[in-house]
Amino acid sequence: MRTTIQQIQEMKRRGDRIAMLTAYEYSIAKLLDAAGVPMLLVGDSLASVVLGYETTVHATMDDMVRHTQAVVRGTERALIVGDLPFMSYQVSVEEALRNAGRLMREGGAGAVKLEGGVSVAETVRRIVQAGVPVMGHIGLTPQSVHQLSGHKVQGRTAEVAARLLADAEALEQAGAFAVVLEGMPTLLAAQVTRRLRIPTIGIGAGPECDGQVQVIHDLLGLFTDFVPRHARKYADLGEQIKEAARRYADDVREGAFPTSKESFSMDASVLQDAEESLAYRAPDQREVTA
Repeated sequence: MRTTIQQIQEMKRRGDRIAMLTAYEYSIAKLLDAAGVPMLLVGDSLASVVLGYETTVHATMDDMVRHTQAVVRGTERALIVGDLPFMSYQVSVEEALRNAGRLMREGGAGAVKLEGGVSVAETVRRIVQAGVPVMGHIGLTPQSVHQLSGHKVQGRTAEVAARLLADAEALEQAGAFAVVLEGMPTLLAAQVTRRLRIPTIGIGAGPECDGQVQVIHDLLGLFTDFVPRHARKYADLGEQIKEAARRYADDVREGAFPTSKESFSMDASVLQDAEESLAYRAPDQREVTA
């Protein structure tokens, strides 16, 4: 039985902290699900950490659908949230509805996430009315990284802080079941959390949010191009992978892999019969060729 949006909201009411991680493929998703993580985000961050692009704007709807399918196949209990990528919901409400529907129908997601506040509130309202749960995302919004002039903390001035408070309230009123707060000061994120009835999920927004989300590659030490300040490395799998690959390559070069343990046997008489069969047929084959 999968976690529902109602259960996520009930966690806020009980004061239970909500753990969320990104997932992009079957094997990792299966492990995270088995670990009991209640929500997994198929983030458009896959454009950077999986596909190697500089920013998330390169993720496409086809990318998101395909990776969401993989994560859904690898899980049984987690609520799967799929990101709506750059320009998949900004052009029109109708296009946003179609793309949200794709993530649900084709991808199998249980909810979608999109960036923005007041400016996308009507879009959120229409998507929710169509039966698709929506998670909002405000603060440092990676799809707007060029407009924001980089990955910078948002909300340190009264003007921007007031706008983010209004954005959060607009998303709640539009029917969002939760909202991600990214890259904002702890005091502001705490105030947003107090003002909203829906859960806040922080990433670089301090400890006062109702929950936290991290990119799995940061948590496992797999992505080293850029390590954000808000990330905590719980394992160093990147170094372990490099060491394992080095040992494998050495074993291949030295003839130490594979051994009989990693190989398969057959009855030698079967091979002898096969060779005799080929030798018997060889003259006929030469005649045909001639």
